Amino acid sequence: MRKAGILFPISSLPSRFGIGCFSKEAYDFVDFLAKAGQSVWQILPLGPTGFGDSPYQSVSAFAGNPYFVDPVTLIEEGYLTWDEANSLSFGTDPSRVDYGALYENRMKLLSLAARRFFAADDPKEREAYRAFLKKQWYWLDDYAMFQMLKKVNDQKCWTEWETPYLERDREVLRTMETQHAEELDLHLFVQYEFQKQWDRLHAYAREKGVEIVGDMPYYVALDSADAWAHPECFDFDEDHQPVRVAGCPPDAFSPTGQLWGNPVYNWTGMKQDRYAWWIRRLQRNYELMDVIRIDHFNGFDSYYAVPAQEETAENGELKKGPGIAFFREVKKQLGDVRIIAEDLGTITPSTEKLLAQTGFPGMKVLQYAFDWTEYSYYMTHNHIRNCVVYTGTHDNKTTLEWIEECSDHDRDLARRYIHSENTDYGAFVWDFIREAYRSVADLCIVPLHDYLVLGKEARINTPGTQGGNWQWRLLPNVLSDALAQSIHALAKLYCRIPPKEEPAKEKKEKTKKA
Repeated sequence: MRKAGILFPISSLPSRFGIGCFSKEAYDFVDFLAKAGQSVWQILPLGPTGFGDSPYQSVSAFAGNPYFVDPVTLIEEGYLTWDEANSLSFGTDPSRVDYGALYENRMKLLSLAARRFFAADDPKEREAYRAFLKKQWYWLDDYAMFQMLKKVNDQKCWTEWETPYLERDREVLRTMETQHAEELDLHLFVQYEFQKQWDRLHAYAREKGVEIVGDMPYYVALDSADAWAHPECFDFDEDHQPVRVAGCPPDAFSPTGQLWGNPVYNWTGMKQDRYAWWIRRLQRNYELMDVIRIDHFNGFDSYYAVPAQEETAENGELKKGPGIAFFREVKKQLGDVRIIAEDLGTITPSTEKLLAQTGFPGMKVLQYAFDWTEYSYYMTHNHIRNCVVYTGTHDNKTTLEWIEECSDHDRDLARRYIHSENTDYGAFVWDFIREAYRSVADLCIVPLHDYLVLGKEARINTPGTQGGNWQWRLLPNVLSDALAQSIHALAKLYCRIPPKEEPAKEKKEKTKKA
C-alpha cells in the first residue's frame, strides 16, 4: 500500500505560548494532512529536551516533553487562568522557539496547574491519575526523582552528584521524597497531563486516517534519568563513570572524527536479562506512536566506542552490536513492532544483511542522490518498495537551500535526472518533490518546509553545531486549502492515497445482502 506523509515536529507548530504543543493548531494540522491526502505525520522525538535543546539528547527515553503540554487545555480544565498564562513570557518571535524563556517560565506555569490539580477533589480524575502511575511505574518514579535531584544539585550532571545521590542510596532518596514531595508531584502531574493530551490528539489523528511516525534515538544522553537509574545497561566503571562514549570515526569530512559523548551500551550485560530495559523502551514508544523510526539503526550491527577521557574520536574502535538476536527477542516479547530503520551513513554488507533479516524498511534521501559519482545508492531507480523515500530529513538543508548551495555539477545532474527544465528554484523544489512521489518506495515523506519552498530560515537542525537548532516555527495561517489541494493532487496521481476502509457496520450489511 503506497502512502505519503509530512515531516513536521511538534515544536514547530504555531501556538500562542512560545512553542508548538498539543493545542488546537495540532488538530488543525491533522485536518490539513487529511485534506492533503496524507496518511502519515512524522513528528520526531517526543522526549524532554536536554543539552543543546535537542530532542535527540533527551533527559529521558520514556518521558514526554513538558513544553508540549497545552496551557489552553489546562485553562479549560480549570487548573490555570488566562491571566496566569499571559503573565509570563515564552518568547517574542512567533517564528522561533526561545528555549531560554521556556526554561525560565514554563515550569512555573505548570507548577500552578499542578497545585490546583492536587487540591481538587475529583474522584474520577484521581482514579485515572493513579492508574497512570501504576502503568508507568517502570520509568516514571525514577524520572521524577532525577528531575528533582537535578534541581537540588543546581542542574549538575548526575555523575557529579554526591555519592548517596549518585549511587541511589535508598534511605537518602526516601528522605528526599518526603522533603521535596511537591517537586516530585509536579513532574508526575506534568507527565500525566502530557499523556492525556497526547492520547486525545493521537486518537483524533487515527479518526482522520493519519498515523504517527515518531523518532526514537539509538543512544540516550549521559545526563539522563535512564543512565542514572540503570547504570548496569551502560559501559560504566564501578564509580558510575563512563568508560567509553559514542562517536564516529575520522573521515574525509571530519579528520578527527565526531565525539558525541553519549554512553555506549553494555550489550553483553543486557543480554542476560533479555534486553529488559530496551524492550520496555520500545514498548513505551509503541504506546505513543503507530510506527517507530529508530535513529542510527546501524548501531545495532556495529558502533564506534571512544575512551571517555579522549578529546577527539581518533582513538576509538568499532564494536559489534547485538545484531539480529536483539530483534528476535523484541519479536518474541512484543510481537510485530512497526519500525523504520534510519540506515543512513556508512552502508556495509553487514548492515545491509541486518536490515534484510529484520525486514524493516530503510531510508532513501533524495538530496543524497546527486553527487560527483553520478551513480548513487539514493537515485530513485535504485529504490525498492520496502523503504521510505524523503526529499530531506530534519538534519538536511531545506530543498530550496540545497539547490541554491549545491555545486553546478550536482544541480545539473539533478535537473537532468528528474527531467526538470524549471529555472525558477521554487518550481524546481516541486519537481524534486514529484520525483520522490514517483519512487517505488511504499512510503514518501516530505518535510513541510519543502512544500512551502522555504530556505535556510526553516532549517530544523544542522548536525555538529550548537545554537540555532530546533527553533523554526510555522507562522499562523500559512497552510491553505490551495496548498492542501496541490499536495492531494500529487498523492492521487502517484497512487499514494490508501482506499478508505468501510465501517464494520456497512461491511456487515453488504455481506448480508450478498
